[in-house]
Amino acid sequence: MLFSRFKNHLPTPEEALEGRPERAFAVPDRHTVLGNPLLGPYPDGLEIADFGLGCFWGAERKFWQTEGVWTTLVGYQGGHTPNPTYEEVCSGHTGHTEAVRVVYDPAVVPYTSLLKLFWESHDPTQGFRQGNDVGTQYRSAIYTHSPAQQHSAEASRDAYRPVLHNAGHTDITTEILPATGRPFYPAEGYHQQYLDKNPAGYCGIGGTGVSCPVGVAPAPEGTEP
Repeated sequence: MLFSRFKNHLPTPEEALEGRPERAFAVPDRHTVLGNPLLGPYPDGLEIADFGLGCFWGAERKFWQTEGVWTTLVGYQGGHTPNPTYEEVCSGHTGHTEAVRVVYDPAVVPYTSLLKLFWESHDPTQGFRQGNDVGTQYRSAIYTHSPAQQHSAEASRDAYRPVLHNAGHTDITTEILPATGRPFYPAEGYHQQYLDKNPAGYCGIGGTGVSCPVGVAPAPEGTEP
């Protein structure tokens, strides 16, 4: 019963598992598809974007297939428990969502293009679930790394909301919050690039079929990423 409760309820800091000061497992050095380091160091000029859009296996593949993306890795973000394990996150007792960290070259793929891919690759109206995957760890989220990213993410949400409504969908439930204070904890090695290692593996990612009009709401002068 306690497990069921936390499938649809975000724990408070007091309710969350204690966690640990360091990771309980090793993370691979390099991306199995792109060949670049997972944890850095990253070359100058690259930027970081963090997205939660359901099961991170299929979500990560969406981004590593995008031109201009230098590396991707999956992990846990937006919760309270430091250095959680997969089992702990799935229990609902850490507060994290499954997330993809995207390291990209903004000269090749702007942040707005990543936002469009994010919105169109899942259903951002489902709350604590994504399709058949139910639980707080599957909630939709964007964690931003600058005021410019925050503005662009909010503008894209506001542009997409009426389009989804017109297509018969309910309101967007995506949380858009600064990454500051919401650390990204890399997931276990077997989760990294899972669908490259297991091409026939499970992929629960599926969009609404509604195109997102990213870019229709211009950012104020001086705030473009």
